[in-house]
Amino acid sequence: KGMLVSDKDSPLDFLHQQVLSSRNVKAHPVTDFWYGGLNYQIEHHLFPTIPRNKLKEAQRIVKAFCQEHSIPYHEAGFLQSYREIIQYLHQVSAPLRESDSHEEGLDKEQTYKQ
Repeated sequence: KGMLVSDKDSPLDFLHQQVLSSRNVKAHPVTDFWYGGLNYQIEHHLFPTIPRNKLKEAQRIVKAFCQEHSIPYHEAGFLQSYREIIQYLHQVSAPLRESDSHEEGLDKEQTYKQ
């Protein structure tokens, strides 16, 4: 989803792995309702069993802790979060688009030769 992807041999501890690989969608009553509280992805990944109605409270603590310990905490607005995801998908799909356009070029070449 456009965030850090680590493998099983990653030297990151659980806290860093969860915070760096997650993105929160900024809190708003509509967003909280729409996502059912799961717009607090960082807190949800850190504390998967916490009741959803407590995630916002947990966010205050986690965000302050991350700031205090210089751990990047990523939060984006609703539209910005989708922009980031789409940009990431565009980036990782570039090799596929390039190979498709290369194959199309070959198809056109073969048509001209016939």
